[in-house]
Amino acid sequence: MLRLIAQVYWAFSRWTLVTEPAPARPTVVLGAPHTSNWDFVLMLGIAWRLKMRFRWLGKESLFRGWRGPIMRAIGGIPVDRSNPAGVVDTLVGRIRDGDVFGLVVTPEGTRGGVAHWKSGFYRIAREAGLPVTLGYVDRTTMTTGLGPTLMLTGDVRADMDAIRAFYADKSGMRPALRVEPRLREEDDPRSDASG
Repeated sequence: MLRLIAQVYWAFSRWTLVTEPAPARPTVVLGAPHTSNWDFVLMLGIAWRLKMRFRWLGKESLFRGWRGPIMRAIGGIPVDRSNPAGVVDTLVGRIRDGDVFGLVVTPEGTRGGVAHWKSGFYRIAREAGLPVTLGYVDRTTMTTGLGPTLMLTGDVRADMDAIRAFYADKSGMRPALRVEPRLREEDDPRSDASG
C-alpha cells in the first residue's frame, strides 16, 4: 500500500526521483540538506518507492498525543534531546541485537540556526559497523533521491570531506537555511565523533 502511495506521489510530483538503488544491507541514510518539513515527505516517498525498511529519528514533541501512534507506525523513533548519547547507545544496541532496518537521520537536527551537523549519525554508523547512504534534496534541479553509500573510515575529516563533496551542489528545499556538512569534532582535534 505504501509503495502504491509513493508511486502515485512520484507520478504527480514536481520533484523527480533521481537515485542510486536502495542499499541491500542496513545503512544510516542521511537526509540533507534538511531545510524544510517537506524534506520528510520526500524521504518517505523515496524509502517507500524503493521498498526500504527504515526507521527515522524525530523530536519527542512529534510523538505526543494523537500523532504518536501514526509517527511510530511509519517508522519514527522519538529522540530525547536532553540525552542524545542515550539515543545512540539504544540504536546501536538494537542493531547489534539483530533488528534490521535502515535509519534515516537529519544530521542538521533543526532546520536553521546551527553551525555544525550533529555527530550521532557518525557514531551510530561506526559503532554498529553500518555504511552511510547520502540521501538528498536539491531544489535547484528539483531532484531528490539516494546518492552513494560510503563506509566511514574513522578519519572524521576525510570522511566528512567525501560527504561535503557530494552535498556541495545540493541546495535543500530552502537554500538560505542550508548548513555546510561539518562536525564540531573536525574543529576540535581532541574530540572523536566515533566514540
